[in-house]
Amino acid sequence: MSFLARLLGAGLAGSLLAGAAVAPASAVAPAAPAMGATAADVTSQQEAERVDRVPTPVLQWYACYGRAQCATVRLPLDYDEPDGASVEIALLRVKARKQAQRIGSLFVNPGGPGGSGTDMAALAPAYLSESVLDRFDVVGFDPRGIGMSDNLKCFSSTREQVLAQSQFNKFFPYGAKEEAAYVKAARTIGRACSTTGAALAGAMSTAEVARDLDVLRRAVGDPKLTYLGFSYGTLLGQYYANMFPDRVRALALDGVIDPRSWTGVTAPGTLQDNRLRSADAAYRALRTLLIRCDRAGVKRCVFARGNPQRRFAAVARALRAKPLLLGRDEDGKAVRLTYADFVGLTLSGLHSAEAGDFVTSVAATVETLLAVPSSKTKKQRATARASLRAHLARVRTPARDFPYDNSVEAFSGVICTDADHPRDAATWPALTAAEDARAPYFGRAWGWGTVTCAGDTWTVRDEDAYKGPFNRRTSAPVLFVGNHWDPATSYRQAVSAAKLLPGSRLLSSDNWGHTAYGTSACVTGGVDRYLLRGTLPEAGTVCHSPAQPFTRRTAAGAKAQAVPDEAKQLPPVAGPFTALRAERRP
Repeated sequence: MSFLARLLGAGLAGSLLAGAAVAPASAVAPAAPAMGATAADVTSQQEAERVDRVPTPVLQWYACYGRAQCATVRLPLDYDEPDGASVEIALLRVKARKQAQRIGSLFVNPGGPGGSGTDMAALAPAYLSESVLDRFDVVGFDPRGIGMSDNLKCFSSTREQVLAQSQFNKFFPYGAKEEAAYVKAARTIGRACSTTGAALAGAMSTAEVARDLDVLRRAVGDPKLTYLGFSYGTLLGQYYANMFPDRVRALALDGVIDPRSWTGVTAPGTLQDNRLRSADAAYRALRTLLIRCDRAGVKRCVFARGNPQRRFAAVARALRAKPLLLGRDEDGKAVRLTYADFVGLTLSGLHSAEAGDFVTSVAATVETLLAVPSSKTKKQRATARASLRAHLARVRTPARDFPYDNSVEAFSGVICTDADHPRDAATWPALTAAEDARAPYFGRAWGWGTVTCAGDTWTVRDEDAYKGPFNRRTSAPVLFVGNHWDPATSYRQAVSAAKLLPGSRLLSSDNWGHTAYGTSACVTGGVDRYLLRGTLPEAGTVCHSPAQPFTRRTAAGAKAQAVPDEAKQLPPVAGPFTALRAERRP
């Protein structure tokens, strides 16, 4: 899940910023002095030649989306052939509100991979602090193959694509029949991207995007890069730091992935989540949440009576045995809640700062419908069915039949090109079952996300992909941010990644949900001060989020504001592919 999905799922400024006390402008220095106190490693001659020989693009900005400016630029498809084929990149910026005090440009990336940087920049006023909005032009670009940039299209028609992806309308496959169909679909997609889509699919590695970013940095007139990246966006930041170490002004990376785990350089041919351990992080968060529910009691947690962990396991076991009928849709088709749906809804809830209420209320609602009918009233059961159908409608975002929706291809184009994966897609059922044994419920949910990348299926390669080193000394220290209960990017990844870059600093947080910026004055102020003037938090700083499960508290110091209805929904996250579709829905 990307930061943008969390933002959209929170109704923009709803649950993300409601109660997120941010540092006022007076809390930071009025100016940003040049940063670069350390003796940096230099950009390699090969990388310097690749990007520096590309003429600085002249960005023809035009008004768009009311308050923003848009532009497009053509960059080399292959930086080894700067005069060869090109790819169009879309940019959007929201100009600094105090131009006379402008520091420069702040590039933003929401993650994914496949998230839209232009969307994130357009939404900047919803999540960035006043002081940052005053002093920076916020710039987002859609990476090559993604969003409003030239899209990766692996099929010759929308019909062909929709038919190939028809099995991907679930959180993950469960059972031999579903798994076989899913593997077959994944092979079709991987082979299509390795043939029809090969030209762009073979040039979508994160390294290529980092090269684009360096040219765009030059195009906006910044001598060094200022960047805020979330989730997968932390990888782009780390790639840039290691490929262009002497061109760093400030990189704030929130929801961190260790690049060694991502690429597989330390364990080639293994399932990627076996290296990232997102499933482990999600299970740890769920287990801790249910323990806290038990301690909070029924007055604060609806699922507290008895043993919450045992009750949750019983619900999951019942759904594995038989899906739950929730009624019929307007076309008369049965609406069922499957085991995979239940896990997906749980994972969606864990991505939210309100994880405690989301997860336990969904589990309690399912339990109501699984109970002996005579033990629940007709009204209780009707209410439970309506609630679950509403949750499913929010996260089961169907693939668009028109226009061509390349969300699956965009995700795969990056993840398959960057990393080393197991060779045979037919091994995924056994591999993900082993993941589930280690990290119950979530091993399959995270493990199936890379099945299109099987080595004998996804055969196109980027010869200029970057595999390290990831320990270069940068011209300014890098700030890493990790939260203890992140269900997507494990806190342990933040710890290990922060140790790689000399002089970097890790800012920790105990908030719930995916990523930490905007969840407390401590985190938000720490990131803001770093971006504005280069000041790092004290080593070992752990920020406390007032919004803890089952405490009935919101973040302290927040302005009282009405939370829109859409902010009370579960975040629009399901599996690796449905999440991307949700991010891009109109």
